[in-house]
Amino acid sequence: MIGVPFPRVLLAALLLSFVQAPASNAQDVEPFKFFRNYVGLHEDEITAIRNGKAVAKIVESTTSDEVFVFGSVYVQSTPEKYLKLASDPEELRKLPNYLALRKFSDPPQLSDFEGFTLEADDIKQLKDCEPGRCDVQLPTEAMDAFKQSVNWSGPDAADQVNRLGQKMALEALQRYIRGGNTALGTYRDKHHPAVVADTFRSLLSRSKALPVYLPELDRYLLDYPEAGSENIQSEFYWEKVNFGLKPTLRIVQAIVYRGPRSTDPAYAIAEKQLYASHYFETALDLTVCVRDQDPERHGFYLITLKGSQQAGLTGLKGGIVKKVATDRTRSSLERALGAIKQRLESRTE
Repeated sequence: MIGVPFPRVLLAALLLSFVQAPASNAQDVEPFKFFRNYVGLHEDEITAIRNGKAVAKIVESTTSDEVFVFGSVYVQSTPEKYLKLASDPEELRKLPNYLALRKFSDPPQLSDFEGFTLEADDIKQLKDCEPGRCDVQLPTEAMDAFKQSVNWSGPDAADQVNRLGQKMALEALQRYIRGGNTALGTYRDKHHPAVVADTFRSLLSRSKALPVYLPELDRYLLDYPEAGSENIQSEFYWEKVNFGLKPTLRIVQAIVYRGPRSTDPAYAIAEKQLYASHYFETALDLTVCVRDQDPERHGFYLITLKGSQQAGLTGLKGGIVKKVATDRTRSSLERALGAIKQRLESRTE
């Protein structure tokens, strides 16, 4: 499906293509060369993107526990208007598959977690969670806290679970703000513990060009909170989404990089998952706004690469789960890109 193995070079090629000067041959102008040579898009798919159709497809990964989905759409608007939309919680809530979303205060407060609640089935499962056997991704100490602190026979057991979960989520976020990746903890819901910092570093290492062409963003992702940059802004939010098989709570750090040079992307927006109640041990969504190089057109290409990692996607059952999850992620991304395009192009301000 792709011209070269993924994921070790796809994100690198993505970033490399954005900083290369455009060739005189229209066939070699970016991002079309990238679409063709590295994503494996057919000419009709490239034409569809250029003509304003949202296109998303699953990209083959080299290991079974990785999931990568690519998507792009051409928007007759400006990257600045996209950034405004992407930073507005009210607008984000209107996008497909978002059930709830809220930005955190600075610093985060417990009241920010109002609405951060587990589904009834998840709450029921928590009562019997054990390391290596739990439907909700949690460290061992969290499993123990739910079993020991909740009066499971009480009529308000669900409220007790959600209040405790919100308190633990706030404490975890505060630890990350102070200590960065090393404070992300270890999931023990599966047979093989997952150290979140290690899985994130492994996922990010697939990009060889990121530290070369966007060194500030690469350093920030790896070394927060020690790394800083005048070209980067960061904030936190939680969301409840339905991208997979069931509603999932996530805590996310949104990082906006502004390209200081004309050869850079206008913006690169990284969404770094700090916690998810289901599916992915770690995830990084990279969205890049690339201005159209055609002087007769006044829009930009919105390009997204969603990368994630999860154990348990091997074997017959794991393969089925992976296919369902990736297919839904692909279709969700395509619908989201179409909705973003429609919103931006309908605005006249």
